Amino acid sequence: MMPSTQMQPVGALLRQWRERRRLTQLHLALEADISPRHLSFVETGRAQPSREMLLHLSQELDIPLRERNTLLVAAGFAPMYRERRLDEPALAAAREAIDRVLAAQRPFPAFALDRHWNIAASNGALPELYEGVGEELLKPPVNALRLSLDPRGLAPRIANLAEWRAHLLARLHRQIELTADPVLEALMEELSAFAAAEATAVEQHAVLVPLQIRTSLGLLSFFSTTTVFGTPVEVTLSELAIELFFPADESTAEALKRTSATGA
Repeated sequence: MMPSTQMQPVGALLRQWRERRRLTQLHLALEADISPRHLSFVETGRAQPSREMLLHLSQELDIPLRERNTLLVAAGFAPMYRERRLDEPALAAAREAIDRVLAAQRPFPAFALDRHWNIAASNGALPELYEGVGEELLKPPVNALRLSLDPRGLAPRIANLAEWRAHLLARLHRQIELTADPVLEALMEELSAFAAAEATAVEQHAVLVPLQIRTSLGLLSFFSTTTVFGTPVEVTLSELAIELFFPADESTAEALKRTSATGA
């Protein structure tokens, strides 16, 4: 749940989410097929929403499951969505699916990331990627964004650092817009400070933004894809993303295949 909003009335929380989605009361009422007057009363605390109405409005506002629980609790209802660790038996099938996807990606890197970009699982491919990384950044939980953008991490070896950083921070910004997560907001402030002295505009020409990184294998170039679970009804799975890296050029593909064959 969101510590900064737990004690707020449910109506105030709903209003914040509506405004975050840039919707008027009238627009949301029409989309949710409820009376604008009743929605106004709910937001101002003059009417108490039912559990069903809260869930319906949450769906229309695309509120994350964790924050839907916060709304339910604020209205006096029990949370609806469970949150479990990935190693719990109830998530065994999901964890097996994650492990299969990660393993199938070798010799190319792949990671499962939680809602704060902490690495929940990895396929262990390409150890050369972490050459020279400060030990403090490799202590669990390893944060993928800090690993990439902190000067003690990969940043000094990323050939297109300004472009890659702009790409990652844009993704983080979109996630903050969606979730209003204060931890992500603090992470954005921390990471943005690393680039505070740089004012160079980044021009986008490529179809995909690659990660170009110098390693002992040479200059490697990757593009990434992100996979999420479809229709999750569990908090952990709803917040999990699987990041798969693919070679962006033939030389990278050949370098990793040679390394994999040598290692085998």
